[in-house]
Amino acid sequence: MKRPSKDSAESTRIISRRGLVVGGLQLGFAAMLAARMRYMQVEQADQFRLLAEENRINVRLIPPARGEIFDRHGMALAKNEPSYRLTMVREDAGDVDAVIARLSQLVELDDEDLNRALTEMKRSAPFLPVTIADRVSWEDISRVAVNAPALPGVTPEVGLSRDYPLGVDYANVIGYVGPVSDYDLSKIEDPDQLLRIPRFQIGKVGLEAKMEDNLRGKAGTKRVEVNAVGRVMRELDRIEGQPGANVQMTIDHRLQNYVQARLGNESAAAVIMDCENGDILAIGSAPSFDPNLFVRGISVSDYKNLTENKYRPLASKSVQGLYPPGSTFKMVTALAALEEGVIAPEETVWCPGYVEVANRRFHCWKRAGHGHVDLRSSLRESCDVYYYDVALRVGIEKISAMAHRLGLGERYDIPMSAVARGRAPTKEWKLSNYGQDWVIGDTVNASIGQGYVLSSPLQLAVMSARLATGRSVTPRLLKSVDGIEQPSGRGADMGLNENHLRQIRRAMFEVSNNRRGTAYRSRIIAEDLRMAGKTGTSQVRNITAAERARGVTRNEDLPWERRDHALFVNFAPFDNPRYAVAVVVEHGGGGSKAAAPIARDITLQALYDGDPPLEAYPVADRDRIRALQDRLRRERPDFGATGKART
Repeated sequence: MKRPSKDSAESTRIISRRGLVVGGLQLGFAAMLAARMRYMQVEQADQFRLLAEENRINVRLIPPARGEIFDRHGMALAKNEPSYRLTMVREDAGDVDAVIARLSQLVELDDEDLNRALTEMKRSAPFLPVTIADRVSWEDISRVAVNAPALPGVTPEVGLSRDYPLGVDYANVIGYVGPVSDYDLSKIEDPDQLLRIPRFQIGKVGLEAKMEDNLRGKAGTKRVEVNAVGRVMRELDRIEGQPGANVQMTIDHRLQNYVQARLGNESAAAVIMDCENGDILAIGSAPSFDPNLFVRGISVSDYKNLTENKYRPLASKSVQGLYPPGSTFKMVTALAALEEGVIAPEETVWCPGYVEVANRRFHCWKRAGHGHVDLRSSLRESCDVYYYDVALRVGIEKISAMAHRLGLGERYDIPMSAVARGRAPTKEWKLSNYGQDWVIGDTVNASIGQGYVLSSPLQLAVMSARLATGRSVTPRLLKSVDGIEQPSGRGADMGLNENHLRQIRRAMFEVSNNRRGTAYRSRIIAEDLRMAGKTGTSQVRNITAAERARGVTRNEDLPWERRDHALFVNFAPFDNPRYAVAVVVEHGGGGSKAAAPIARDITLQALYDGDPPLEAYPVADRDRIRALQDRLRRERPDFGATGKART
């Protein structure tokens, strides 16, 4: 049935309104999309372009070349050398085991390193390179390059690695570098991003650690294009970093070499300083170790051998070792008494072999005693009773103050690990640390460098230099950093009475040059180079009354760990001091027997800038010295020529 025209017109109007509404909505939506597109494409174009670039471009750090370390003459002590390594990308290799099997036929692979690399490969993304072999030779690199088609995923690379050409001579001074560990990062509040680069190496101990900020340098950057999964496609540009600062030490590499050779297999330390400016010319600790082992990754067995060695090769005994200074401390006690006016140089004390103090008998090393002794003879023959008597008069506070004045009980700011402060005790110190009052017996013990008194070989060398010059000489180990000269350690006048210093120096001269002196056998014959010194022997065990009654056991008859420490300090030439020396031989027995000959030989080596003529030594020593020089010439050709006395 046909609709009425009126109904048709109404329907048409309704449809038209709906069409207009829908069309308007569509048009509005299209307009909104167009506006949004315009906003994103025009007004926010720069922002989205940056986001796109950040997804496509990565900025990566370039490790800088580490600063190198030299001796005072420019000899390289720690340098960077090209290091060749082989890396593998797992996804490119395909069958990793098969590729490694083929690679092992061309290059000798260490099982431990290989297992570590395979473990790292499993943890890493398949497209990241992992080091399979490090420090391979150029011949190995060549073989791998020639056989590249058969070794998919294997890439030869070159980088820089630390090398210590003089190895054991400087291990306890310079230290070594190693990969950054989680422990290293935990000690740094805001770690440099460089430290997060895999296998990046930093100083672990010694000068390498103390000068890390100077030696490390500043990182460079490179921009690389990566795909959606982070694989590097190409390098776009790079900005090289700033290499670390070069460091020049005050040490003379030839003298350091001799010191280490002369200490030999002893558990010992030696320091030689320039009296004029405090420069440390040699600072040895024996036995030593090869620091290159740590750079390359030390094996468990090698590390165990070092840590279980009773001679402690990893310790820098010259600055870390603290020892009772024994009779080398007697100059401190004597000078304190002279400055306080409680004794005169010519005043004598009777030594019957012991002294009774507070119902306790304190013995002299010479059981029968020395009889009447004055300042000069007491030092020359090392009479203990003289210093017991003097210490009771001057008191521990004055003795401690003089010890600090002469450089003992001080921590010196040199870039070595664990530099010890030592100890020059006072009444307050004992009360604070032990909760006990100071007793008179403590003063008696301290007067001869026993009891609570402790010193390092470095401190004893400083003491010798200050006695020789009257100035507050301080040790200097850095000559320059990045070409900038470091402050001198010359020091100002200490304000001590020059006549008192002359008395001490003359007594030390007699120790080495008077027939009754404890170091007479280790004297220097050359008239214009003669030295002034002092022997020391410090006990590490108590001697009971019963043992004294039957006779004190000789050091040679005791286990090594229970023998006395041997010490010797000196300066030379006596009339114009140039060098101060301190030597400590752990459990070496007597200072005159074990330490004095080493100190004398080191002193002569410095004075002559090479092997001294045999005429500089006592006749009785010349055959031994000739044999020693011949052996060192064979083992260390740098010492082939006889030196001339330095002027």
